[in-house]
Amino acid sequence: MATNLLRYRTAASADPAWGVLGVDGFVAPLDGAYATTGHLVEHGEDDWRARVGESGSVALDDVEVLSPVTTPCRVMCQGVNYREHAIESGMDPDALDFNLFFDKTDASVTGPFDDVVRPAHVRLLDYEIELALVLRSRVRGPVTVTRENLADHVFAVTVANDLSARDVQLPQGQFLKGKSYRGFCPVGPFLTVLERDEMGLVEELDLTLAVNGQVRQHDNTRHLLHKPAETLTELSTFCDLDPGDLLLTGTPSGITAGSPPAVVRRLATAILGERRLWQAFVRTNLKKPYLAPGDVVTASISHPRGAADLGTQRTTIVAPRDV
Repeated sequence: MATNLLRYRTAASADPAWGVLGVDGFVAPLDGAYATTGHLVEHGEDDWRARVGESGSVALDDVEVLSPVTTPCRVMCQGVNYREHAIESGMDPDALDFNLFFDKTDASVTGPFDDVVRPAHVRLLDYEIELALVLRSRVRGPVTVTRENLADHVFAVTVANDLSARDVQLPQGQFLKGKSYRGFCPVGPFLTVLERDEMGLVEELDLTLAVNGQVRQHDNTRHLLHKPAETLTELSTFCDLDPGDLLLTGTPSGITAGSPPAVVRRLATAILGERRLWQAFVRTNLKKPYLAPGDVVTASISHPRGAADLGTQRTTIVAPRDV
C-alpha cells in the first residue's frame, strides 16, 4: 500500500517535522528528527513504517506543509518525454532515440502551497506539471536500473511543477537560468512511497494541471517516451546521485509555449536572423495565456483506480514586492 509522508511545521514550533498521513486525514508525527530528505531516506524507514495505520494526532489543516524535498539537492530533468508534448514542441516523437537531460538549481525548490513570484522582467511564465522521482541510492558510477530493481534506486514519487520563463529560456538559450528562478519548482505535498511490488504504478499515473480551475494539461505516465528505469541507467553514466535528489520525468502536452517544426525555425532564422526571430516569438506569445499575478495553479497526480494519490499542490502567482 502506498504511504504518504509529509514535512510540515506547526504554529507551536518553527522546526520542521515529518509525519505519515493517515486515512483519517490526520498526521502521525515521526519520533525522530530528520534534517534532510536524504537523512529520512537513509535512516527513517523503521520510524515511518511504525506510524503506518496509526491514528494521527495532528490535523492536516493545522499545519504548514513544506516541500518534502530539502535543499541542497540535485534537481535533474527530462525534456520532451511525452509523445504529444514532443509534437507540440515541433519534434517527431518516433525520431527521439535519445533522452534530453537538463537541470534546475535547487534555489527553485519551494513548497506545494507557497506563492510564486514572477520576476519583474519575465512576461512569458509557463507551467509544466511533472512526476518527480525522489532518489534512494548513492550513485558514483554507471548502474543498471531495471523495473525489477527500481525500488533500490527510487524512494518515493511526488508532484513537481517545472515553471519556466520562456522569454529567458528560449531567446537566450538559457534553460538553467530560465527554469531556476526562486520558486520555480513547487514540490509536494507528499512523498508517496510505493512498495516494491507497486513500483509499476509509476507508469500508470494521471497528471492534471489547471490554471484558475481550467484544465491545461492532462495525461498518463504510460505515455512517457523514456521510462524511469532506462532513464536512471543513462543518468548514472554521467551524473552522481544521492539520497533525496530529485528527477523530474517530463511534462505532458498543453504548455502555453509552442514551437514550429525545426525546418520552419531554420528557414525563419535564415530570413529574419536570430535576434528578430526571437523578438517576433515574444511578440506573438504575449497574446497567449501565460501565467500572470493572481493566477492560481493546481497540479495533482494520482492513480486512476485509487492505488496511489500524490496529492494536489496549489500555488498562486504574485508580482514582486516593491522594494
